[in-house]
Amino acid sequence: MKTVYQILLAILIVVVGYLVFQSIMAPIRFKTEKDKRYDATIQRLKDVRTAQLAYRSRYSKFTGSFDTLITFLKEGEFKVVKQIGSEDDSIALAQGKIFRDTIHVAVRDSLFKNYPVDSLRFVPYTGGAQFELAAGELVTGSKVTVKVFECKAHNDVILSGLNRQEIININDLQKKLDKYAGLQVGSMTEATNNAGNWE
Repeated sequence: MKTVYQILLAILIVVVGYLVFQSIMAPIRFKTEKDKRYDATIQRLKDVRTAQLAYRSRYSKFTGSFDTLITFLKEGEFKVVKQIGSEDDSIALAQGKIFRDTIHVAVRDSLFKNYPVDSLRFVPYTGGAQFELAAGELVTGSKVTVKVFECKAHNDVILSGLNRQEIININDLQKKLDKYAGLQVGSMTEATNNAGNWE
């Protein structure tokens, strides 16, 4: 009988030890996975920002459509002014030896070479969930109209499949800090100079 109790006690110690280990490791695993997903999502949002800025340089506005943005990245061009000589060189300026030439450069060849542009719309590690994208105009407090865009993904999307309570905790913390509960670049409600909420 004493041996049975010792075996049961040993099994209980192993089970309790395992549960304690798992309770310690679960938040660590969550943070590791969260950081990996956040890093990939931030990089994708930076790529969206680069694409939007290239689009604006060509059309003087942002787009709220990934289809339009991706088509622009595949087929679009933007102007680059090439200058030979320097305007600071007064002799060259006086002799008319400063030349400027406008050339058209394919967006895909310059900014997105070897980049899978069709994936730009998708939030990494989500199996196909898409970012929310919007564009328009905003009147600032000083009555200046500025072109704006916003691209974002909620934590529920970015962290889908992970521990639900941990996601709720992150969402609550970000709401308390008056931040969007997720990652976003740009804003439709304030002029942020196209900054990301992680910057």
